[in-house]
Amino acid sequence: MALDLTKQEAIPEAGIQAALALFQSGKLHRYGETGAKPSEASALEAEFAAELGQPYCVAMNSCGSTMFVALKAAGVEPGDLVLSNCFTLAPVPGAIAHAGAKPVLVDVTDDYTIDLADLDRKAASTGAKTLLLSHMRGHICNMDALMAIALHHGIQVIEDCAHTMGASWKGKPTGTWGRAGCFSLQSYKHANAGEGGLLVTADPDIAARAILYSGSYMLYASHLARPDAEVFERWKYITPNFSLRMSNVAAAVARPQFGAVLADRCQRWNLRYGWMAEALGNSRHIRLPHRPPEEGYVASSLQFSAVDLPAATIERFIAGCAARGVHVKWFGAETPVGFTSVWSHWRYFGEPQDLPNAERVLGGLCDIRLPLSLSQTDCEAIAATIRDAMTDATA
Repeated sequence: MALDLTKQEAIPEAGIQAALALFQSGKLHRYGETGAKPSEASALEAEFAAELGQPYCVAMNSCGSTMFVALKAAGVEPGDLVLSNCFTLAPVPGAIAHAGAKPVLVDVTDDYTIDLADLDRKAASTGAKTLLLSHMRGHICNMDALMAIALHHGIQVIEDCAHTMGASWKGKPTGTWGRAGCFSLQSYKHANAGEGGLLVTADPDIAARAILYSGSYMLYASHLARPDAEVFERWKYITPNFSLRMSNVAAAVARPQFGAVLADRCQRWNLRYGWMAEALGNSRHIRLPHRPPEEGYVASSLQFSAVDLPAATIERFIAGCAARGVHVKWFGAETPVGFTSVWSHWRYFGEPQDLPNAERVLGGLCDIRLPLSLSQTDCEAIAATIRDAMTDATA
């Protein structure tokens, strides 16, 4: 096969023209000191906040930055314990480490969501008061049940929504359940600015602190989706500037990718997910996750488990897929590869974590991108290739 699973759609023409206008003006920094109209970054914040029905949004240079800042703005101090999924990607524990906190990893279910029973146990046993919840690869747990556990234990929730822009649980958007939600504008995500992050919140103190942490200097009044001035008075003398701002160029490129454009992309991704899932559904040694009707997912990638197979057989399967031109990521690899790593690779944690399901579930977990360029024929051909590689690997 000769399909490029990293292929991206072109930036909308409006974003290209807005970026060109910025290049011609030279006004690439989001802040202007005199006579400046609202910047592209400030306009993006206001538009994205409105799209999610939240009052505040802060644009930063990456989703990892928004998670770090959200933790700091929510009051996490060095040495604090922070609960988080064991099934996630490196920027999530990285944000906890950046805040000087210590991660307490929560186990994973067979359907790739956070194990709520383990969350309840570890909340009780550790006394941790913050959960950085990763909606990893777009898999959304029962948010009603999770928030009930958080309320019972007095835990504040910060959501990592890098893979769930446009997604929801029972119609309520991800990123609006906890105290703050963190979204990604990195290429391969649901809106593509190359790199970038958006923090949304309904908490004025988190918003003001995040704006100051992001690097507003004393120009915070130019933000459109911000709290009132008196909130900044509480924080402006005691909040360091971490210089994590989003540039006007990234914001200009991102702005035309929301609204109807995002909704259309979400529908087209889920269509491709359905084609691929149907074509893989009855394959031996391949298990797809159960997705409940309450989960309004956006499936820009597909995950499946290679079940009842030793690691050596899965290695042969992954190599067989690659030889056929289909590049499948595997979370069970002994060493990290590309973007893919797991809890056992993050040795800066120190003490081993108690995760009885993780080795089994993640040991067989495979992952494939679903670019919007794929046709139904492409999806069916990829599924056939995966089935063939599995047959050969298990022969």
